[in-house]
Amino acid sequence: MEKRKMDKLGIETSLLGFGCMRFPKNEDGSINEELSEQMLDLAMASGVNYYDTAYPYHDGESEKFLGKVLDKYDRDSYILTTKLPLFDISTLKEAEEIFEVQMERLHKDYVDFYLLHAMDGKKFQTVKELGLLDFMERLKKEGRIRHIGFSFHDKYEAFEEILTGYDWDVCQIQYNYMDTKENPGDRGYELAEKMGIPVIVMEPVRGGLLAEFSEDIEGKFRAVQPELSTASWALRWVASHPGVKVILSGMSSMEQVQDNLNTFTNYKPMTEQELATVDDVVATLHARVQNDCTGCRYCMPCPAGVNIPRNFRLWNMYHMYRKYRVVRGPWEHTKETEFPKNCIECGRCEKYCPQKIHIREDLKKVQRDLDGKIFP
Repeated sequence: MEKRKMDKLGIETSLLGFGCMRFPKNEDGSINEELSEQMLDLAMASGVNYYDTAYPYHDGESEKFLGKVLDKYDRDSYILTTKLPLFDISTLKEAEEIFEVQMERLHKDYVDFYLLHAMDGKKFQTVKELGLLDFMERLKKEGRIRHIGFSFHDKYEAFEEILTGYDWDVCQIQYNYMDTKENPGDRGYELAEKMGIPVIVMEPVRGGLLAEFSEDIEGKFRAVQPELSTASWALRWVASHPGVKVILSGMSSMEQVQDNLNTFTNYKPMTEQELATVDDVVATLHARVQNDCTGCRYCMPCPAGVNIPRNFRLWNMYHMYRKYRVVRGPWEHTKETEFPKNCIECGRCEKYCPQKIHIREDLKKVQRDLDGKIFP
């Protein structure tokens, strides 16, 4: 198993981390504990030593189940991470109570990494106002947590403010070859590397979007490495960044565990040809974008209630990946009033659009393409 050192902290982690957010489920939605335990056991036996969970995962059952499985192993043989749910906290007392619940669920005396969950610019202000960093420092002095960090979901500017606003042990970001310009993208990764802060990456396969493509894209990968899975390309691209110390994969089947273990047990850095292939794939996907909507929302509010930026985002994603499943959930759960078909063609939106998009015409195409399921 490929390992990386967090020099700042003096520890070594497996490059592959087991994300405990997507365990296989039973028909009633509960965790399939038998299969999930087998997956965890295989990962542990293969050298994976980093396990990531959080308070809300699997409706609170992930921490409890993971803690039970890890009870079989020496505490020094693995690194355990969980997170404080900022979205559920309005007082310091609530944070203290939730931490105690988490420790009881995990059945552990300490966690190695305790992260502020889903940090953004606004939540960072709340963290400071509630004294949550002082609280975490107290837990660290008591030996109940060993390292302090945060997981991040916001733009680069907020990331820079947060990363430079405290002496963090670690940061966890979304990073993959399609998100190099956002959330916080290349700039965020480079800032963390410059500051010597270890980076943990989530969503390396973009929620599964980078694991399966249309045949033409799959062919580009197979032409170079016919024996490798498409998902392994995404994982190895992230691994080509030395500041990344752990790559989290939310594995939900034994096949995914085995494929990821194969990727990192027989790890090989990407060649120049492989990196060029990824660049080609990214360029091809971006070329499929149907219009130049940036989500600036100058077109809003729509007098008829149409959610113009959301509709265009789904439309562009649909054409990029050419898979209806990519947009099925958000499209089919769109509020009735927000669908493109409700456009009254008043033209107000087009007057304010900085990109000069033919919004009325494109909205008709959105409704036609997604209703007609032109891609499977």
